Amino acid sequence: MINHLRGRLVEKNPTYVVVECNGVGYFLNISLHTFSLLKDEENIHLYTHLLVKEDSHTLFGFVEKSEREIFRLLISVSGVGSSTARTMLSSLSPTDVRDAIASGDVASIQAVKGIGAKTAQRVILDLKDKILKVLDMGEVSTGSNNTNKEEALSALEVLGFARRQSEKVVEKVLSQDASLSVENIIKQALKNL
Repeated sequence: MINHLRGRLVEKNPTYVVVECNGVGYFLNISLHTFSLLKDEENIHLYTHLLVKEDSHTLFGFVEKSEREIFRLLISVSGVGSSTARTMLSSLSPTDVRDAIASGDVASIQAVKGIGAKTAQRVILDLKDKILKVLDMGEVSTGSNNTNKEEALSALEVLGFARRQSEKVVEKVLSQDASLSVENIIKQALKNL
């Protein structure tokens, strides 16, 4: 697999670039986000993703590693192909995509051309947990106490407590101190269960 390319920028367009590396010209599909970050310098560095299909090998280029990771997560969702993922990253910044998925913002994802309500919901459902873990972005706009609350509820379920009962107790604990860590939420909840 080709991880990255460092070479001379031969051609630059909003949807693709051609980079020459040691006499070989690589055609890389890019998003508008990457296009906007590309400087008109002679030598550039791009992170890549090689998509191999039965009838083609397509190379995608990204200025930022985080954009490539979000692209990879998006194409892992059933019904989201490489062109849809690239359109998403052209319409929204990688940070906007990440935040929309993490906060469950269906409307933002659905606003992208070619994405319907079902696909937007599937993207959020499939990627919400992954996007926080893989990209190590716990500080996303959902607020850490929502994440802590969910983790605490999951732990209490594993311990054998009913979800509804646990939710009430955890809500009560968080209403007294919203800044508690997951461990402390669980400890306080166990005292009241």
